[in-house]
Amino acid sequence: MLSAYITHTDCARHDMGLHHPECPERLGAINDHLLVKGLLDYMIPYDAPLATTEQLGRAHDARYVRDIFDASPTEGMHAVDPDTNMNPHTLNAALRAAGAAVQATDLVLAGDAPTAFCCVRPPGHHAERSAAMGFCFFNNVAVGMRHALDVHGLSRVALIDFDVHHGNGSEDIFRGDDRILMCSIFEKGLYPFNGESALGPNMVNVGLPSRSGSDAFREAVTKEWIPALDAFAPELIYISAGFDAHREDDMGNLGLVEADYAWVTQQLMGVAKRHSKGRVISCLEGGYVLSPLARSVGAHVRVLIGAD
Repeated sequence: MLSAYITHTDCARHDMGLHHPECPERLGAINDHLLVKGLLDYMIPYDAPLATTEQLGRAHDARYVRDIFDASPTEGMHAVDPDTNMNPHTLNAALRAAGAAVQATDLVLAGDAPTAFCCVRPPGHHAERSAAMGFCFFNNVAVGMRHALDVHGLSRVALIDFDVHHGNGSEDIFRGDDRILMCSIFEKGLYPFNGESALGPNMVNVGLPSRSGSDAFREAVTKEWIPALDAFAPELIYISAGFDAHREDDMGNLGLVEADYAWVTQQLMGVAKRHSKGRVISCLEGGYVLSPLARSVGAHVRVLIGAD
């Protein structure tokens, strides 16, 4: 059975300004690489739908959702955060990105796809329940996960976040929700400057020092994540897939390479086979230098879809 590849042209129309690192070209670079490497042959393409306000409201405060709708400009730019801007196409892009996670959830739980990769932007893991920040408006994975729990009736869902920046928004939304286990590895001292002290018992946060490299990353996954995941036995796994910890990406300095993203995906697929019927949904987060981003996504997706 082929995996799902969920994206939408609206996601490339969101633009936060000249020289902004979270640029529309990110999606084109990823798609081109997956196409050239033949990985799209193993995937069924889907157009991401628009998330509904009801779906958004499972992860976000209703007033916050209204505020984002109201802030959408008809022309020019509107800043909702010092580094997070809206243009006239941002709202639809953000709705598509969140809608992709919902669609992926429906497809995977219906048995129509074993795994899914959501190639969407804007990213989501910094978006808190009532705040946009860090290039993020709606928390895409959070919307998808709450859909799995509240609509499909799952009891245990895991979130894995390997972006170089801590997923503070996801932690804000999920802290204290014992149906969810969140595992995060990030670089200490980077935006959003938190995460080292977990906000709840359902969080496994591992902050690594700058220049930690592959060995420290793999040791953290092996010793911290995998035992917690096996004990939790998730019915479905989501990944906040950020690739800005790559050694060629100047957003961080952990020094990872493509082989690390393939390796961590292999570990997570192993957990999914033991507990989740192999069901994994991955949503794009960070990664801002186009070539290493595309190569890293390719390494991740190759394992995710079983193309090896």
